[in-house]
Parts: sequence; C-alpha cells; structure tokens
Amino acid sequence: MSALSSSAVETTTGLKVLTLPMHDHRVRPLLDELAYEYDTRYGDRLGRKGASEELNKYPAQEFAAPHGTLLIIQEGGESVAGGAFRRYDARTAEFKRIWTHSAHRRRGLARRVLAELEAEAARRGYHRAYLTTGPRQPEAKGLYLNTGYTALFDTSVDSSTLDFLAFEKDLAPRG
Repeated sequence: MSALSSSAVETTTGLKVLTLPMHDHRVRPLLDELAYEYDTRYGDRLGRKGASEELNKYPAQEFAAPHGTLLIIQEGGESVAGGAFRRYDARTAEFKRIWTHSAHRRRGLARRVLAELEAEAARRGYHRAYLTTGPRQPEAKGLYLNTGYTALFDTSVDSSTLDFLAFEKDLAPRG
C-alpha cells in the first residue's frame, strides 16, 4: 500500500478499520484532540511549542508502508480511535499515538487499535512491539499492562517521577 492509498475493513460491530496516510482528513480529528490532551496533561513539560512539536516529531512517511502504518477506527463515519507504528529497528515496531476520542472511551476501542497494530506489525515481519507513554496517563499504563506488555521501568516507583513509561511485547508470529 502506498502512502497515498487507504484501505478499509468493515467489521460486524459496525466499526470500520481504515489504514490511511497521515495527511488524510479523517485522521485530523483524533490528532487535534490528542494535541489538546497533551497540552492539558503536559503543558508545563512541553514548553512554548506545546503538543504540536511532539506530534510533529517524526516525518509522516515513517508511518507509511512498508515499515509503518497508521490506522483509525470509524463508527458511523466518525473517527473514534486510532494509532500508528513506525520502524524502531529491523525486528521492532514502535507504536505511537494510540488514542480514543474522549466521547468514545471505555468501550474497548484502544484494545482494538492495539490488537490491529500488533497484527499488522507481525504481518510486516516485526517480532517485537515497543512503545512509550507519559507518566500522567494512568489509563494507558493500565491498558499496556493488561494486554501483555512488559514494563521497562520499575513499576513500584511513582510513575509521576519518571519522564516516560516504556513497554515492550513479543509479537506472535503470523502464519
């Protein structure tokens, strides 16, 4: 799939999983809300440029095939959740921007995004997933610990004292 193409998979739940390029207009609502959330939670840590610098840290092509992907989940034509990965190293995909729109939380959508990213990364030949989240996102920490990720930090330490929380997971080989 080229960086300009997209694909969609309709599910029996009425959710549509789309693989899109970063500049697609259907990605923007999730990134806008993510920027707001980053500014709200981390404004004092992000400096003058705020979340926009963090969200633009990596070129869009890093999230395009063959080494990366960006996917969103839509419901009724609305983007409700999404996430992406890029190449971290030859065996490892780095997951980024896993996000659920605030009006659609507590429905298992982040788990779904994570599962879709893991499956796609494994199909692309990655054997490991690596990701980081911020110390002020306890729901993300819980999600990763509850979905089989190993914390690469001391979980007995107060998370708020850390700069970031890193996790990894071996990806099951796909047949």
